[in-house]
Amino acid sequence: MAPLRYLVVSLGNQAPYYDCLHSAGHFALASAQKALAPSQPRFTSQRYGKRSCLVSAAEPYIFVQSPTQMNVSGPWISTAWRDALSQHSLQPSELALVLVHDELEAAFCTVRTRKWDASHRGQRGVKSAQMSLNPLQKPLRVGQHWARISVGIGRPAGRTPEEVSAHVLRTVKSHEKEMIDAKVGSLILRCLFELRGEWERS
Repeated sequence: MAPLRYLVVSLGNQAPYYDCLHSAGHFALASAQKALAPSQPRFTSQRYGKRSCLVSAAEPYIFVQSPTQMNVSGPWISTAWRDALSQHSLQPSELALVLVHDELEAAFCTVRTRKWDASHRGQRGVKSAQMSLNPLQKPLRVGQHWARISVGIGRPAGRTPEEVSAHVLRTVKSHEKEMIDAKVGSLILRCLFELRGEWERS
């Protein structure tokens, strides 16, 4: 059965690091909402996963920005997925899950679809999500409609842990934010449309 709704969750950080490169997933999802407007409403504060977070809910997409810090997002995503099932009276097979997250080493604003169980490549938010959600796959017979969309944030000058951390946590520059707003939303939507087509044919 093809999914009826799509829970699209962006990973990122909260204050004081909300405006950093590690939050590119949040900026990308906001750009996708603007590209779909007015059919996809503006983000407003709502409760998902027992936390207040920014949500844009329509059909078929439910866009949600994770309200947790990146590295511990998994437990909240698991709870939010269950909440979405309850709120929208859906069976597990009827609710797709797509994570939108940043990707180190990929060119800035490059957007790619990733299989759910592909390597997290050191992305701790993805690792946390996989650890929290993968145990649900067999008992609930889900996972075939789970996927990821990555957004490139470039490469640090060096490869030491300190240099990588400085890169992902640096503030997004104004021209970079404008690039995301102008380019990435339509690319996110293209990935979502392709996933929908693939899952509807399966």
